[in-house]
Amino acid sequence: MASSSRTTPAFLHLAAHPLRWRLLTELATGDHRVRELVALVGEPQNLVSYHLRLLRDGGLVTASRSSFDGRDSYYHLDLDSCAHALADAGRALHPALLGGTAPPPADQRHSRKLGVLFVCTGNSARSPIAEALLHHRSGGEVRVVSAGTRPRSSLHPHAVRVLHDSFGVDVAGQRPRHLDTVTRRRYDYVITLCDKAREVCPEFAHEPRRVHWSIPEPATTVDATDADYPAFQRAANDIDIRVRHLLPVLTAAPPTKEIRP
Repeated sequence: MASSSRTTPAFLHLAAHPLRWRLLTELATGDHRVRELVALVGEPQNLVSYHLRLLRDGGLVTASRSSFDGRDSYYHLDLDSCAHALADAGRALHPALLGGTAPPPADQRHSRKLGVLFVCTGNSARSPIAEALLHHRSGGEVRVVSAGTRPRSSLHPHAVRVLHDSFGVDVAGQRPRHLDTVTRRRYDYVITLCDKAREVCPEFAHEPRRVHWSIPEPATTVDATDADYPAFQRAANDIDIRVRHLLPVLTAAPPTKEIRP
Protein backbone atom coordinates (compact mmCIF):
# COMPACT_ATOMS: atom_id res chain seq x y z
CA MET A 1 0.00 0.00 0.00
CA ALA A 2 1.30 3.46 -0.88
CA SER A 3 2.59 5.33 2.15
CA SER A 4 2.10 8.81 0.71
CA SER A 5 -0.27 10.63 -1.59
CA ARG A 6 2.13 13.45 -2.41
CA THR A 7 2.07 14.69 -5.98
CA THR A 8 4.93 13.62 -8.23
CA PRO A 9 7.28 16.59 -8.81
CA ALA A 10 6.55 18.43 -12.07
CA PHE A 11 10.17 18.03 -13.20
CA LEU A 12 9.80 14.25 -13.25
CA HIS A 13 6.66 14.49 -15.40
CA LEU A 14 8.48 16.74 -17.87
CA ALA A 15 11.84 14.99 -18.00
CA ALA A 16 10.54 11.41 -17.95
CA HIS A 17 9.11 11.64 -21.48
CA PRO A 18 11.74 10.15 -23.87
CA LEU A 19 11.55 12.94 -26.45
CA ARG A 20 11.56 15.72 -23.88
CA TRP A 21 14.57 14.13 -22.18
CA ARG A 22 16.35 13.94 -25.54
CA LEU A 23 15.59 17.63 -26.16
CA LEU A 24 16.92 18.53 -22.72
CA THR A 25 20.14 16.60 -23.30
CA GLU A 26 20.67 18.24 -26.71
CA LEU A 27 20.07 21.70 -25.28
CA ALA A 28 22.45 20.94 -22.43
CA THR A 29 25.28 21.14 -24.98
CA GLY A 30 24.29 24.60 -26.28
CA ASP A 31 21.51 26.69 -27.81
CA HIS A 32 19.72 25.39 -30.90
CA ARG A 33 17.05 26.40 -33.40
CA VAL A 34 13.98 24.22 -33.91
CA ARG A 35 15.17 22.86 -37.25
CA GLU A 36 18.47 21.86 -35.67
CA LEU A 37 16.68 20.03 -32.87
CA VAL A 38 14.47 18.29 -35.45
CA ALA A 39 17.59 16.99 -37.18
CA LEU A 40 19.25 15.97 -33.90
CA VAL A 41 16.30 13.98 -32.51
CA GLY A 42 14.91 12.73 -35.83
CA GLU A 43 11.29 13.66 -35.11
CA PRO A 44 8.76 15.84 -37.02
CA GLN A 45 8.91 19.58 -36.42
CA ASN A 46 5.34 19.84 -35.10
CA LEU A 47 6.09 17.18 -32.47
CA VAL A 48 9.36 18.82 -31.45
CA SER A 49 7.66 22.23 -31.21
CA TYR A 50 4.88 20.79 -29.05
CA HIS A 51 7.31 19.30 -26.53
CA LEU A 52 9.46 22.42 -26.54
CA ARG A 53 6.36 24.40 -25.58
CA LEU A 54 5.77 22.07 -22.64
CA LEU A 55 9.37 22.49 -21.52
CA ARG A 56 9.04 26.27 -21.81
CA ASP A 57 5.77 26.24 -19.85
CA GLY A 58 7.57 24.19 -17.19
CA GLY A 59 10.33 26.80 -16.89
CA LEU A 60 13.12 24.50 -18.00
CA VAL A 61 13.66 25.99 -21.46
CA THR A 62 13.59 29.56 -22.75
CA ALA A 63 13.56 30.99 -26.27
CA SER A 64 14.86 34.21 -27.78
CA ARG A 65 14.74 35.73 -31.24
CA SER A 66 17.87 35.33 -33.34
CA SER A 67 19.79 38.55 -33.85
CA PHE A 68 20.91 37.17 -37.22
CA ASP A 69 17.46 36.25 -38.54
CA GLY A 70 14.53 37.66 -36.57
CA ARG A 71 12.22 34.99 -37.99
CA ASP A 72 14.20 32.36 -36.12
CA SER A 73 14.47 31.59 -32.40
CA TYR A 74 17.15 29.94 -30.30
CA TYR A 75 16.13 27.58 -27.50
CA HIS A 76 18.18 27.55 -24.31
CA LEU A 77 18.22 25.14 -21.37
CA ASP A 78 17.91 27.04 -18.08
CA LEU A 79 20.44 25.04 -16.10
CA ASP A 80 19.81 26.87 -12.84
CA SER A 81 16.09 26.09 -13.08
CA CYS A 82 16.94 22.45 -13.79
CA ALA A 83 19.25 22.37 -10.77
CA HIS A 84 16.53 23.77 -8.52
CA ALA A 85 13.95 21.36 -9.96
CA LEU A 86 16.24 18.39 -9.39
CA ALA A 87 16.89 19.50 -5.81
CA ASP A 88 13.14 19.86 -5.22
CA ALA A 89 12.54 16.37 -6.61
CA GLY A 90 15.19 14.94 -4.29
CA ARG A 91 13.72 16.79 -1.33
CA ALA A 92 10.26 15.43 -2.15
CA LEU A 93 11.61 11.87 -2.03
CA HIS A 94 13.69 12.20 1.15
CA PRO A 95 15.14 15.14 3.15
CA ALA A 96 18.60 13.55 3.03
CA LEU A 97 18.64 14.04 -0.74
CA LEU A 98 18.38 17.84 -0.48
CA GLY A 99 21.76 18.71 -1.96
CA GLY A 100 22.81 22.03 -3.45
CA THR A 101 21.49 23.72 -6.56
CA ALA A 102 24.78 24.92 -8.02
CA PRO A 103 27.25 22.73 -9.93
CA PRO A 104 30.39 21.75 -8.03
CA PRO A 105 33.44 23.95 -8.65
CA ALA A 106 36.24 22.62 -10.81
CA ASP A 107 38.85 20.71 -8.81
CA GLN A 108 41.93 22.81 -9.42
CA ARG A 109 44.28 19.91 -8.72
CA HIS A 110 42.86 17.92 -11.61
CA SER A 111 41.83 20.64 -14.08
CA ARG A 112 43.25 20.05 -17.54
CA LYS A 113 44.81 22.84 -19.56
CA LEU A 114 41.96 22.97 -22.03
CA GLY A 115 41.72 25.67 -24.68
CA VAL A 116 38.48 27.66 -25.00
CA LEU A 117 37.78 30.41 -27.52
CA PHE A 118 34.79 32.74 -27.10
CA VAL A 119 33.59 34.57 -30.21
CA CYS A 120 31.14 37.42 -30.77
CA THR A 121 30.97 40.20 -33.34
CA GLY A 122 32.63 43.20 -31.68
CA ASN A 123 34.65 41.46 -28.93
CA SER A 124 33.74 44.45 -26.78
CA ALA A 125 31.18 42.98 -24.37
CA ARG A 126 29.87 39.42 -24.47
CA SER A 127 32.98 37.43 -25.43
CA PRO A 128 35.42 39.38 -23.21
CA ILE A 129 32.98 38.99 -20.30
CA ALA A 130 32.92 35.24 -20.95
CA GLU A 131 36.72 35.12 -21.26
CA ALA A 132 37.19 36.99 -17.99
CA LEU A 133 34.63 34.93 -16.08
CA LEU A 134 35.93 31.54 -17.24
CA HIS A 135 39.47 32.58 -16.37
CA HIS A 136 38.24 33.82 -12.99
CA ARG A 137 36.04 30.81 -12.18
CA SER A 138 38.69 28.29 -13.24
CA GLY A 139 41.44 29.99 -11.27
CA GLY A 140 43.41 30.38 -14.49
CA GLU A 141 43.46 26.61 -15.08
CA VAL A 142 41.62 26.93 -18.42
CA ARG A 143 43.45 28.60 -21.29
CA VAL A 144 40.81 31.00 -22.53
CA VAL A 145 40.79 33.60 -25.32
CA SER A 146 38.10 35.80 -26.86
CA ALA A 147 37.90 37.46 -30.27
CA GLY A 148 35.48 39.19 -32.63
CA THR A 149 34.57 38.82 -36.29
CA ARG A 150 34.37 42.64 -36.54
CA PRO A 151 36.13 43.90 -33.42
CA ARG A 152 35.50 47.37 -32.06
CA SER A 153 38.30 49.71 -31.07
CA SER A 154 37.86 49.19 -27.32
CA LEU A 155 35.90 47.27 -24.71
CA HIS A 156 32.52 48.72 -23.88
CA PRO A 157 32.79 50.71 -20.61
CA HIS A 158 29.80 48.86 -19.15
CA ALA A 159 31.48 45.50 -19.80
CA VAL A 160 34.51 46.69 -17.84
CA ARG A 161 32.25 48.10 -15.11
CA VAL A 162 30.04 45.03 -14.62
CA LEU A 163 33.05 42.69 -14.38
CA HIS A 164 34.64 44.94 -11.78
CA ASP A 165 31.51 45.71 -9.74
CA SER A 166 29.84 42.30 -9.81
CA PHE A 167 32.81 39.90 -9.95
CA GLY A 168 35.87 41.85 -8.86
CA VAL A 169 37.57 41.25 -12.20
CA ASP A 170 39.64 44.02 -13.83
CA VAL A 171 39.84 44.03 -17.65
CA ALA A 172 40.38 47.77 -18.07
CA GLY A 173 43.64 47.23 -19.97
CA GLN A 174 42.27 44.65 -22.42
CA ARG A 175 41.70 45.41 -26.12
CA PRO A 176 39.41 43.65 -28.61
CA ARG A 177 41.04 41.09 -30.91
CA HIS A 178 40.18 40.11 -34.46
CA LEU A 179 39.25 36.46 -34.91
CA ASP A 180 41.85 36.14 -37.68
CA THR A 181 44.64 36.72 -35.15
CA VAL A 182 43.79 33.66 -33.05
CA THR A 183 42.47 31.05 -35.49
CA ARG A 184 45.80 29.20 -35.79
CA ARG A 185 45.86 28.33 -32.12
CA ARG A 186 44.55 25.01 -30.85
CA TYR A 187 41.23 24.94 -28.97
CA ASP A 188 39.09 22.22 -27.45
CA TYR A 189 35.97 24.39 -27.43
CA VAL A 190 34.89 27.28 -29.65
CA ILE A 191 31.86 29.00 -28.14
CA THR A 192 29.95 31.66 -30.07
CA LEU A 193 27.87 34.09 -28.03
CA CYS A 194 26.40 36.06 -30.92
CA ASP A 195 23.95 34.72 -33.52
CA LYS A 196 25.65 36.72 -36.28
CA ALA A 197 29.11 35.50 -35.31
CA ARG A 198 27.88 31.90 -35.30
CA GLU A 199 26.95 32.16 -38.98
CA VAL A 200 30.40 33.40 -40.07
CA CYS A 201 32.70 31.65 -37.58
CA PRO A 202 35.21 29.60 -39.60
CA GLU A 203 36.16 25.97 -39.18
CA PHE A 204 39.28 25.16 -37.18
CA ALA A 205 42.03 22.75 -38.15
CA HIS A 206 41.98 20.78 -34.89
CA GLU A 207 38.18 20.35 -34.98
CA PRO A 208 37.26 21.76 -31.56
CA ARG A 209 33.81 21.18 -30.13
CA ARG A 210 31.49 23.93 -31.35
CA VAL A 211 28.92 25.35 -28.91
CA HIS A 212 26.53 28.28 -29.28
CA TRP A 213 25.25 30.53 -26.49
CA SER A 214 22.64 32.92 -27.86
CA ILE A 215 23.23 36.02 -25.71
CA PRO A 216 21.40 39.23 -26.74
CA GLU A 217 23.57 42.25 -27.51
CA PRO A 218 23.47 44.36 -24.32
CA ALA A 219 24.52 47.64 -25.92
CA THR A 220 22.05 49.75 -27.87
CA THR A 221 24.73 52.36 -28.62
CA VAL A 222 28.51 52.62 -28.35
CA ASP A 223 28.03 55.20 -25.60
CA ALA A 224 27.86 54.06 -21.97
CA THR A 225 24.44 55.37 -20.98
CA ASP A 226 23.01 54.45 -17.57
CA ALA A 227 19.91 53.07 -19.27
CA ASP A 228 22.02 50.34 -20.91
CA TYR A 229 23.77 49.11 -17.76
CA PRO A 230 21.01 46.73 -16.54
CA ALA A 231 21.25 44.89 -19.89
CA PHE A 232 24.97 44.34 -19.24
CA GLN A 233 24.17 43.03 -15.78
CA ARG A 234 21.67 40.56 -17.25
CA ALA A 235 24.11 39.47 -19.95
CA ALA A 236 26.95 39.01 -17.45
CA ASN A 237 24.70 37.03 -15.12
CA ASP A 238 23.55 34.78 -17.99
CA ILE A 239 27.14 34.21 -19.10
CA ASP A 240 28.30 33.52 -15.55
CA ILE A 241 25.60 30.86 -15.07
CA ARG A 242 26.68 29.17 -18.29
CA VAL A 243 30.37 29.39 -17.35
CA ARG A 244 29.73 27.84 -13.91
CA HIS A 245 27.90 24.94 -15.52
CA LEU A 246 30.62 24.58 -18.16
CA LEU A 247 33.37 24.10 -15.56
CA PRO A 248 32.43 20.53 -14.53
CA VAL A 249 32.31 19.60 -18.22
CA LEU A 250 35.81 20.99 -18.77
CA THR A 251 37.10 19.28 -15.62
CA ALA A 252 35.90 15.91 -16.90
CA ALA A 253 37.31 16.41 -20.40
CA PRO A 254 40.50 14.63 -21.50
CA PRO A 255 43.78 16.57 -21.48
CA THR A 256 44.91 18.42 -24.55
CA LYS A 257 48.04 20.05 -25.87
CA GLU A 258 48.97 23.55 -24.83
CA ILE A 259 47.60 26.43 -26.90
CA ARG A 260 50.40 27.61 -29.09
CA PRO A 261 50.91 31.34 -29.71
